[in-house]
Amino acid sequence: MRFSSLKPWLGAAALVAVASLAWAQIERLTLADLATRAVSAVDGTIIERKVFRVDHPVDGPELYFTTLTIQGQSVETGTALTVDVTFPGGFVSPTEGVSNSEAPSADDIRIGNHIVAFYKWTGNMGGGVAANQLYASHGGLYRVIDTKSGTVVQGRGDGYAVSTNLTTSKLRADFVALRGKK
Repeated sequence: MRFSSLKPWLGAAALVAVASLAWAQIERLTLADLATRAVSAVDGTIIERKVFRVDHPVDGPELYFTTLTIQGQSVETGTALTVDVTFPGGFVSPTEGVSNSEAPSADDIRIGNHIVAFYKWTGNMGGGVAANQLYASHGGLYRVIDTKSGTVVQGRGDGYAVSTNLTTSKLRADFVALRGKK
């Protein structure tokens, strides 16, 4: 086979590769973006994690979702809050489930982890599942650690709403100011 006869196939393969990259891009967010798009945020501890499967007549079989129960306080108001936050993907057993490249890592969603999670209500995440959806999937969940200088929300780098480490009090103040509330 001559190289000239491969050119159309190589061109088609390149177009498919570029198109798939466009679909796989993660949304770049600032904290201001997240403050206006998320319904709320919780600063708390993961007290439960459950994965469930939905088989839907239109959306298809074997849709897996993970729900985290987070107990803590509202980032916006400081009031006590326990909320379920859901995202696509997860495993009900080691052999039954699905990985989702947009989902938070297994280390980020361990029971007992202190996190900040931004979420919004979604009427249908797929398969008829209505839930508080983790906003921007893994881009809406941030680990919180205790340091010598206080409790810190770990930044995730350029393009994430929390790009650098912030104290939880600074994150709360910024979030409240961006939402226009006192």
